[in-house]
Amino acid sequence: MREIKGAGSHELASSANGPIAIVAGGGRLPIQVVEHLEQTGQDYRVLAFRGFAAPELRKKAHGNVDLLDLKTILHTLDSWKPRAVSLVGAVRRPGFSALLGAYSALRNMQEVKEIITRGDDQVLRGAVMLIEERGHRVVGAHELAPNLVAGRSLSGSLKPNEDDLQAIAVGLDLLASLSAFDIGQGAVIARKHVLAIEGPEGTDRMLRRVAGLRQSWFGLRRRKEGGVLIKAAKRGQDLRVDMPTIGPRTVAEAAKAGLSGIAIGAGSTFVLEQDETLRTADRLGLFLVAVDLPWMETARD
Repeated sequence: MREIKGAGSHELASSANGPIAIVAGGGRLPIQVVEHLEQTGQDYRVLAFRGFAAPELRKKAHGNVDLLDLKTILHTLDSWKPRAVSLVGAVRRPGFSALLGAYSALRNMQEVKEIITRGDDQVLRGAVMLIEERGHRVVGAHELAPNLVAGRSLSGSLKPNEDDLQAIAVGLDLLASLSAFDIGQGAVIARKHVLAIEGPEGTDRMLRRVAGLRQSWFGLRRRKEGGVLIKAAKRGQDLRVDMPTIGPRTVAEAAKAGLSGIAIGAGSTFVLEQDETLRTADRLGLFLVAVDLPWMETARD
């Protein structure tokens, strides 16, 4: 993305002794990151997005803010003087007009249009750039809580068969090819047949779409039809924002869709409630494996 110059320079707003600031959206990931910070004795502050952050997290929040209130977000971070800032959790992308109005308060109108017409990744990178221009260091949740990231050795008790391995290879090729188009991070493949590609609806709804298609094709399912969910970071993706994530619910939805298993990118995918996710996969008869992504650095165990 072309560099976007701010209206003026800012002194370094971070402090080496400051807290870690979590700008929190929805889902379990922000909760688990905060729990990790608490368990490791690290000072933190939570700025929760209204309408997105879970009630459990809002109770711990040090501030609440609307998603598009960029001035308040930046002012709050400046006042906290954090040693690092992390954008964690899911949010729904606002409409074009709302984004245009929010960013235009801080940016040239034409430059804003160039950002928000390029897709979700570019919007997120634009948000990161705004924060960095204030002198803050932006880090990924995987840097704060590496224990939540799938290592290469992650695996349930079941293993993929030859058809599944073929599907995984096709899925990885597909996601690599789609990376340039800023589409979702997942696909469902059965052998060499593409059943679904993740769009703005997210992984769970994509899996429900597959389940619905199969019911309309075959009537009520009486057996597992097979197929694999492949979930992976895109080529060139900034892992500080929107890193792929799965959890027990993902496994349950994959089972409802009649899939054989799930393959995720090693070293670049969050696995929430990891023990429970693996137990769920074993219980429902799905394999769960982490695979190296050809376009990523070698994952660590």
